[in-house]
Amino acid sequence: MGIIHFKIIEMKILVLNNGSSSVKYKLIDSCDKSVLAEGGVEKIGLPDSFLKFKLPDGKKETITVSMPDHKEAIRQVFKVLTDPEKGVIKDLSEIQAVGHRVVHGMEYFNKSVLITPEVIEKVKECYPVAPLHNPANIIGIEAVMELLPGVPQVGVFDTAFHQTMPAKAYMYALPYSAYEKYGIRRYGFHGTSHRYVSKRACEFLGRDPKTTKMITCHIGNGGSISAIEGGKCVDTSMGLTPTEGLMMGTRVGDVDPGALVYLMERTGIDAIGLQRVINKESGVLGISGISNDMRDIEDGIANGDERARLAMDMYEYRILKYIGAYTAVLNGVDVIVFTGGVGENQTSTREMICKHLSYLGVTLDEEANKTRGKEIVISGKDSKVTVVVIPTDEELMIAEDTAAIVGEKC
Repeated sequence: MGIIHFKIIEMKILVLNNGSSSVKYKLIDSCDKSVLAEGGVEKIGLPDSFLKFKLPDGKKETITVSMPDHKEAIRQVFKVLTDPEKGVIKDLSEIQAVGHRVVHGMEYFNKSVLITPEVIEKVKECYPVAPLHNPANIIGIEAVMELLPGVPQVGVFDTAFHQTMPAKAYMYALPYSAYEKYGIRRYGFHGTSHRYVSKRACEFLGRDPKTTKMITCHIGNGGSISAIEGGKCVDTSMGLTPTEGLMMGTRVGDVDPGALVYLMERTGIDAIGLQRVINKESGVLGISGISNDMRDIEDGIANGDERARLAMDMYEYRILKYIGAYTAVLNGVDVIVFTGGVGENQTSTREMICKHLSYLGVTLDEEANKTRGKEIVISGKDSKVTVVVIPTDEELMIAEDTAAIVGEKC
């Protein structure tokens, strides 16, 4: 899908990212793209649920408050936004549109859409492939419908950007009936991030997206890599679900499916148990036995922990393999982008990967690579491939799409 171009209309847009037990939010001014407020709710449904947010003066505050469900969580977010001392708006009428991150759209959605009853039904049809995320997304949408009746809402899909992949890239070599009957194919995720950083990288570098071959690496606790040509995704590492591809914080990534069958036979676990293993107990946590946080892994390595070292080596090796594979898919690469928590901040991983891409003519500016969390070119002046760090901003992308669609509606 192409980049959405929209007329600039001034409105305050609330961006919501509803997880299974959390809500993240940002209030964004569509005119100057400034963030007016941001924060998040954690542990919804638990006794120790809390709301953390940034005050207008930049300081952070946390409130412990009972939030048995997402509706109450969003109500508490509204309460903070309109608080006479801590808030940034006088009343909820100032929120003119709400944009939602929606994780899975299967083949129904190849772009962001205005939320309608028909859209809600299609998102619900995707529940079986995103059982943890899509139901939470819909709960958030329905809560806003009740609390802000009449305010337009827009769904921005993680999978939409990857709908330009050709069949040879998205199909599994399962019986074709698995695709025809059940929609089993590769969809990819983190699409809003890949779309943002690929667009922003071209702006930052002064390149034309139509003539640029790019590999975008969104790496962190969750991670995926995409091959982008002409501004469109031609392949991505995640599949039907977010468990395929890279080794992640707690997700297994690529694994022989026969190994999973064997594990089930030997341990007696059922499908629900296997889901827990591949989503919550594997990846960096499963190998290291320490943590899924890369900062803890780095500390473990510094203390001589061999399993921490193995986890890091495996994590970086998988990234390197995908970059190599996608270079082949693209028949060369012009730009490699790092983003996400690890991509933006873990300088040692960026260094390792760049040095192992010397066969492509990649050189590293070691001084530039010391920078964390900022837009910067980290490849050397003589590098044949430009390597750049672009902090992702999925919320801004969601706000822009929301402004475009609501603006057209207006």
